[in-house]
This record gives sequence, C-alpha cells and structure tokens, in this order.
Amino acid sequence: MENKRKRRLSGRLVAYFLGLFIMTLGIAISVKSDLGVSPVSSLPYAFTLCWGVEMGLATFVMHCVLVLFQILLLRKKFRLKLLLQIPVGVVFGYFTTFCNGLMVYLPSTENIIVRFILLVVSVILVAIGISFYLPADIMPLAGEGFVQAFSDATRTPFPRAKIVSDVGMVALAIIICRLKLFSFGSVGIGTIVSALLTGIILAQLEKIYAKILRRNSSKS
Repeated sequence: MENKRKRRLSGRLVAYFLGLFIMTLGIAISVKSDLGVSPVSSLPYAFTLCWGVEMGLATFVMHCVLVLFQILLLRKKFRLKLLLQIPVGVVFGYFTTFCNGLMVYLPSTENIIVRFILLVVSVILVAIGISFYLPADIMPLAGEGFVQAFSDATRTPFPRAKIVSDVGMVALAIIICRLKLFSFGSVGIGTIVSALLTGIILAQLEKIYAKILRRNSSKS
C-alpha cells in the first residue's frame, strides 16, 4: 500500500514538472513568434523588452510579488505551504530561460505564416502543459494562487477573478510598453488568441484523456 502511494506521488511529480516544462516551451515559442504572449506572461516579458531583464528572472520576481499579494489578501488565512510557490517559481523561471535558449533552433520569423504557425503551436503546448500540471495537484503557480486568493478575499467566482487578473496584467503590460517603447510590446494578437483558445483546447484534451481512460478501464 505504501509503495503504491509512493508510485502515485512519483507519477504526479513527473506529470507536474513535465507540465511546467511543456508550458514554458509553449511560452518561449510564443515569444519567438513575436505576435504577443499569453496574458500571464505579458508582464514579465514587458520587463524583458523594456529593461532587458532576463525573462526567467522577471518571471521568478513576478511569482514572488504575486505570493506577497496573496499574503496581503488572505492575511491570517494564508497557509504557510503556499510559500512553496516561490521555489516552484524558481523552477518555472529556470525552465523559461532554458526554453528561450532553445528557440535559436527554430526557423526565422520573418515570414508571417511561420509566425502564425509558431503561435498556434505555442497555444497547443501551453494547453497540453496545463493538462499535465493541473491534475497532478501538487502546488499552483503563483499566478493561479493569486487568482484564488483574490477570488476568496473578494468572494468573486474564480472564472471571473481569472478574467480580472488577466485583463489587469495585460493592461499593465501595455501601459509599461507604451510609456517605454511607444508600442504594445509584449501584447499582440497572440495574447488574444492565447486567451481565447487555451481553454477550448484544454477542454478537448480532457475529453480525449477521458476516452483513453475509459478504453483502458474497459480492457482491464
């Protein structure tokens, strides 16, 4: 029984970190497409564009800030185990740096068709990453932790709180880029496509996984 629990935990950890890696690979490809990144990534990428801060480092710093906001929102209700979002942020930031480094092996993005192909691939990969990472139920990323804290503190339904958070991050990224670069910078059509399609693709993946599980269970 104990060995079975350990195997299940090991499997969950593998799925969790594999999911995080696939997500960061998708984010890196969206950066390569130069059509705009996902709402959650728009803010750290804005700091990269405006001040040259390495994106992995900017991502980690954003995780720390979001954990601080959770503490301020939840106060006494904040659970100490949620501080584990900080070391998860270290891993996520490292994955971001590593995956961005891999982008030199992808084709040039001078062709607009190539850029849109990369955008679609990035959205699919992010959805696949989430489909591995979320069911593992280990520790939420700070972005999701912040949304949950905001939802709990304001009694706002989680989906609505998620929309408010994403819109707020995108708006802040636009303001920073407009003031510094006189452009939309990290925000573009890719940001809209990511916001609209990620959830749809994720829902389809869940249906596929459910069919596979039913098929395997019927065989056994």
